Amino acid sequence: MKARLRNDAGVAKEVKIGFSWTTFFFGFFPALIRGDLKWAAIMFITAAIVGAFTFGFGAWIPGIIFSFVYNKIFIKELLEKGYRPADDQTQTELVSRGIVSLVTKAV
Repeated sequence: MKARLRNDAGVAKEVKIGFSWTTFFFGFFPALIRGDLKWAAIMFITAAIVGAFTFGFGAWIPGIIFSFVYNKIFIKELLEKGYRPADDQTQTELVSRGIVSLVTKAV
């Protein structure tokens, strides 16, 4: 399922909810393409550090972990930047997955 988010200026974004297959296969590049430089750097540095300690063999481990949490992190950051659920279906899905509380109203 995709979350439809909209800010007060009317800019809309669609973000997948759940496991991030793009992060699983491409590591920090999806965050970089989305313009989420902070999390792209965090993912890259984490993979580099783990890779350094395991002679490169463990660099994939942070990618798997971030695959499970990155979409949720990205949605929460968009909500902090002023985006709100664009419809009731998105609001219900975000509440059921524990991403937002009932206080957030759809735009």
